[in-house]
Amino acid sequence: MTPVGLLLIDKPVGPSSHDVVATVRRELGLKRVGHTGTLDPFASGLLLVCVGSATRLVEYFHVLPKTYEAGIILGERRDTDDRTGAVVASSEQWKDLDRSAVEEALLGFEGISEQRPPDYSARRQQGRRAYKAARDGRPMELESRTIEISEIRLTSWSPPRADVVLSVSTGTYIRAVARDLGERLGCHAHLDSLRRTRIGAYDVSTALPDGQLAGAAARVIAPLDAISWLSRRELTTEERDAVEVGKAVAKGDVVPPVVAVDGLDGAALPIALHARGSLVAIAALDGDLLRPSKVFHGM
Repeated sequence: MTPVGLLLIDKPVGPSSHDVVATVRRELGLKRVGHTGTLDPFASGLLLVCVGSATRLVEYFHVLPKTYEAGIILGERRDTDDRTGAVVASSEQWKDLDRSAVEEALLGFEGISEQRPPDYSARRQQGRRAYKAARDGRPMELESRTIEISEIRLTSWSPPRADVVLSVSTGTYIRAVARDLGERLGCHAHLDSLRRTRIGAYDVSTALPDGQLAGAAARVIAPLDAISWLSRRELTTEERDAVEVGKAVAKGDVVPPVVAVDGLDGAALPIALHARGSLVAIAALDGDLLRPSKVFHGM
């Protein structure tokens, strides 16, 4: 049987997220494979990979908060805001800092704020990718975006390196956090290492190491279980038949998510419609009706 669902991969430092997807394609013998959020080659950690027709679920993972372990080097600003870039500014002011000063600066990041994306990012503006403009020596004035950092704390201080754990909303650039920390401390900074340890309720401790994918098909999480943070509604046979041709059904008995994820507004999320343990559709609440926005025909 062709595997369909979600696979948790622990990406090592080195390969790109695209490389990991290619490896999964070869191992499972599938063309339809896609990840839910990129990790740069120098970063490691949890990569969620949708396989088979479950690639149509990718967009629903984007709301999930993420947790990272980040190593930040003070004293140097780099054009990419991480260790892969060229040094563009430096300072010795980090030598005057102690642990309490760094901790105080980090606390200022908690909460909702506006963040300017890195010059070398995939953000598109005026029809062009930011990193392409930056490579041509004409970096864009990128618009800030609203982010939320629910937790950020210093775990180790070995000057000029600060190791930090942080939990953030989707769309947050950890490179930009490192850059902005340097500016707040008056000494410049860049991201030296990054490991993603958690996405929503998924933890890297349960992921398969990349390169050890033999038997990966048996580790694929079924589609309905893979979106456990969405509220759900079980369909009767008649309702399932109606939904599969795009018809709305009564709201009925919508039950809470199997897994609660901190920071998610359940009322703003779509609802999973299922029958006999299979995902039938994703629906939006419209008054007293559930209107299918994406139909899977019992995936």
